[in-house]
Amino acid sequence: MPTAPAASAVKAAPAATKAAPQIQLIPATVDGALDAADEAVDLLLDSGRAPGEILVLTTGEQHPWAAHELSFGEASYWAQHDAGDDVFYAGADADRVTGRPVVVVAVNGGANDAVARALPEAMGRAGTLLIVCGDPERINALIGPGA
Repeated sequence: MPTAPAASAVKAAPAATKAAPQIQLIPATVDGALDAADEAVDLLLDSGRAPGEILVLTTGEQHPWAAHELSFGEASYWAQHDAGDDVFYAGADADRVTGRPVVVVAVNGGANDAVARALPEAMGRAGTLLIVCGDPERINALIGPGA
């Protein structure tokens, strides 16, 4: 039966070809991480990325956009996330956030253990590109330079 091995190979191929996202580090201070993330988003949009492909996560205080949108209530905020047609901003610890092709993380504070958990989770949510804006020494100390 020559078709059975081919069918098995086709089923196995998607898992074998799933590549890890590319990782880009943008050096920034804790106070400058949000600005660096905003600049990264602007560059992504200018290069042709659709807004709905981008997720921005913060490890410290909420991004001002998220804080503003949350002022209208959780239901409205999460409805925007679920619609998936615009850049979405959330705390890195938000369990409800789903993945997107591009994830930008602003390491703008937060306890070391929380940041150490947030970065691998962000990598899991990123489809093709993970951009981390923060202090390279702190990030490498928390996740290791080869991670």
